[in-house]
Amino acid sequence: MTLRFGTRRIGHDPRLVERDRRAIERGQGLRDVCCAGIRFRHEKLQVVGSPFTTHHIYDDNARRYGYIISFFGRMTVASIADYAVFLAVLDEGSLTSAATRLGRSLQSVSRSLARLEDDLGVELVSRTTRRLNPTQAGLEFSDRIRLALTTIDAAREDLLASNRRLAGTIRVGTSSLFGPEYVTPVLSQFLTRNPEIDLELVLSDERVDLVAEKLDFAVRIGNLPDSNLRIRRLGGLSWAVFASPVYLAAHGRPEHPEELSRHECVLRAGDDDRWAFGGDGKRIEVHGRFRSESAAARNAAVASGFGIGIAPLWQVRRLIDQGIVEQILVGHEPPPIPLQIVWPKRGTGGMPRRVRAAIEFLVARLSAQRI
Repeated sequence: MTLRFGTRRIGHDPRLVERDRRAIERGQGLRDVCCAGIRFRHEKLQVVGSPFTTHHIYDDNARRYGYIISFFGRMTVASIADYAVFLAVLDEGSLTSAATRLGRSLQSVSRSLARLEDDLGVELVSRTTRRLNPTQAGLEFSDRIRLALTTIDAAREDLLASNRRLAGTIRVGTSSLFGPEYVTPVLSQFLTRNPEIDLELVLSDERVDLVAEKLDFAVRIGNLPDSNLRIRRLGGLSWAVFASPVYLAAHGRPEHPEELSRHECVLRAGDDDRWAFGGDGKRIEVHGRFRSESAAARNAAVASGFGIGIAPLWQVRRLIDQGIVEQILVGHEPPPIPLQIVWPKRGTGGMPRRVRAAIEFLVARLSAQRI
């Protein structure tokens, strides 16, 4: 068998490469060579090409066997730490800064990067005198492995912390009505189970910036605009069309959405005076003398007999159960409102274990409720 070197740059100490090259050419000193776990006696080797600049070994059928590494037949195998070094170099822009961040020596970081490029056979970083810049292949590769390394780190953290309690502070955002009614009871249960957790619930009906407000995650209702937020969908919230028994006794019970044009409706200030119904979202024009931006005020107005209202079912379920209002036009309601948990994208550090545990607890409890 004739083995030859391939056409790839070697990434380790040139002095060792030169030593190996001379030993092979002289047929001295090199007892065997490791090629993908198979050892070949040096007498069977014939050097084709320059071993100083290449290191892959092929047989006569161009099948790659492995690497010629050193006198001892060691192979270069990239480790997870080498991948982490590569990402640190990309993030920091220099080997020195990456070494400082990782708490390693400059030489160690340089060797890790060279070992990874050597293993892949691709230049991941272009070197200049002032800065290291990722190649296109390096950028694409980093996008693929960053999430994988984060997942590995999270799994390791869970394993090491399996016998430790969750601890720390969590900041959660939600709406002023849905939060107290549904989120607070669930998070109270979570706090009872995790006595070393502190929680701050931020109530707002505005779409606040999670990063600016330092929120770990938020429970959001409604369709979300395109953003960089991560999303965990919980399902949909049903709508309810409702009115007080007093109003229905005085004005009659509509059987079809088109009949609403003959009724007094309680409206949201600033909204289009048309309500969408059914799966096709057909819009019906309505009118009324009472308007408010406050959902609580609108629901109270309907309960007082001012007219017919429309609201998420969770907002008025208690009024329905108590007989204060009655649900009407059942089966004609608008499509459900999306309910989701959102959180900002994070770097290589990933999501803290306490935050992930709180999200999973909320998902399990809210998904099981009849909202």
